[in-house]
Amino acid sequence: MTDARRFAPATERNRGPILDVLRGVLPARGHVLEIASGTGEHAVWLAAQMPALTFQPSDPDAVNRTSIAAWIAQGGVTNVKAPVALDAKDDRWLLADVPDAILCINMIHIAPWTATSGLMRNAATTLSPGGVLYLYGPFKRGSAHTAPSNAEFDQNLRARNPAWGVRDLEAVIQTASNAGLLLTDTIAMPANNLSVIFRRG
Repeated sequence: MTDARRFAPATERNRGPILDVLRGVLPARGHVLEIASGTGEHAVWLAAQMPALTFQPSDPDAVNRTSIAAWIAQGGVTNVKAPVALDAKDDRWLLADVPDAILCINMIHIAPWTATSGLMRNAATTLSPGGVLYLYGPFKRGSAHTAPSNAEFDQNLRARNPAWGVRDLEAVIQTASNAGLLLTDTIAMPANNLSVIFRRG
């Protein structure tokens, strides 16, 4: 039988530090929506570490959703729902459950800016009051890259698609604020990445 699981090499390196941060910001119980779940590795592994939370993975790409479903089946987790087709830039997300937290890991630099603005707009209207939006990935600060490797990565992204690229943290924060989300923390992570945490006001 063919294994439909896809693999992202950075996932295993990054998931431990991400979990350490999430343990401090996610509620003890509730629903967690993941936007742009990609391969599905993060959702399944995080769900196994936090069994009191229910995870809802999502991705607009059908191949990714097949991979997510395969990871769920292989992992044997019971607190991960079947993946749904959801695009960050959609005008309105149709969700079965009100999320208490939204995770978005390594998306906004590999998507057009409309995905970031859509993420903020939808998070502000769908999160439960006081709910958390968690972002992870590389960012520029003060319009400057934080490391030469990030500058090189940015060039590579823009060569692949001019609409992609490492985003200015300040622009992301302003877009979130305009939507009604409050920045609560910015945490330095390994490999020149950041965890950026917002709450619904």
